[in-house]
Amino acid sequence: MQLPYSDVLDIAHFSRLFDNKSECYKLFWFQAIARKIKEGHKIVTFEALIDEMIADAWYMVSEYRLNLGPNDALERVVHRLSEISNMKSCEKKEVILEYLDVCDDKEVIVMKRTLSQNVPYRLQAPFMESMKGKEWNRSGEKLAARINQEKRLMYYFLQFRGLNTQIQIQKEWADYIERNYEIIQGWVELNLIQYLQRRNPSVPGIVDKLFPPKERNLEKVKKYWKMIVTIKPVYEIYGKKPLDAKNISIDHFVPWSYVAHDELWNLTPTTRSINSSKSNSLPDWNTYFPMLCKIEYLSYELMWEYPEIYTAFEKCAKEHLNNQEIKHKLYQKGLSEAEFSGRLEDVVFPVYQSAKSMGFSNWRLRMEDHV
Repeated sequence: MQLPYSDVLDIAHFSRLFDNKSECYKLFWFQAIARKIKEGHKIVTFEALIDEMIADAWYMVSEYRLNLGPNDALERVVHRLSEISNMKSCEKKEVILEYLDVCDDKEVIVMKRTLSQNVPYRLQAPFMESMKGKEWNRSGEKLAARINQEKRLMYYFLQFRGLNTQIQIQKEWADYIERNYEIIQGWVELNLIQYLQRRNPSVPGIVDKLFPPKERNLEKVKKYWKMIVTIKPVYEIYGKKPLDAKNISIDHFVPWSYVAHDELWNLTPTTRSINSSKSNSLPDWNTYFPMLCKIEYLSYELMWEYPEIYTAFEKCAKEHLNNQEIKHKLYQKGLSEAEFSGRLEDVVFPVYQSAKSMGFSNWRLRMEDHV
């Protein structure tokens, strides 16, 4: 990806910031700097930037269960925050930043210091080709002093005070980044997607897992099931509760936070309370998959029996069946229940197993949720 030209800045070396992506810290650190520039800041502390890094990584780790790297300090600090706070995996970013601002947990502070040890200095290495080998093996304060001798860098270090150390972003670079922010942010995201895909090769939808989960539009699917329940009794698969047009909620059998899509074969009607209880857990396969097969086959039969349901199905399919091979495999006319169930298992089971290997917890409905 080509970055915007500048006749006063060294864009050739700037474009090499992420050449070495053995770890993710440079990506998150620079992204935090760019965001602070966009907010109008030219002087920023290490801690403010590290808090931004943690908040950006929060959703990837706690909501989507992505692996950031072996023994990754950013991933570990998110896990620690999950343990000590009551924050949800989909918590608002401002809440996460507010919590970090007052958090005095010793482990979190140690991990923040770990994150501050290398990346503030190493990010600008492509600009400093004269610095070789042992010159990098200095304490933070001495390394900062050495880097401050270099010319035409993006930022320099002000007074050195641990996490309160400040960087000062140079005006020309701040102007360039602010002026081209959308393009530069796209460049960072492209590099982050490539990094995360390499670390999580079997995980789908990486591009949708850089940000907090968005509200999903499942109205066509809901209308489809509402039509079905007015024609024939339907019992949801987790608590075997009867459904009516007023109490339908659409659940992702394999959690959306793993699949990152709204494909019809992974959607099943349930109640709001049960959907809330299940959250982003994996339903126990042996308990609930046979029930999923039954309810999906019921809708399949009715689709071919009632023209109005077939019409509703086709409306759903335009948005919620994007793989034509799967659509043909599961929804062609004339399948027996055993054939349909076997084909559905072929589609769902590999995705389910992959989500399980990523650490999504096994779930069964508790009696207190069955209200």
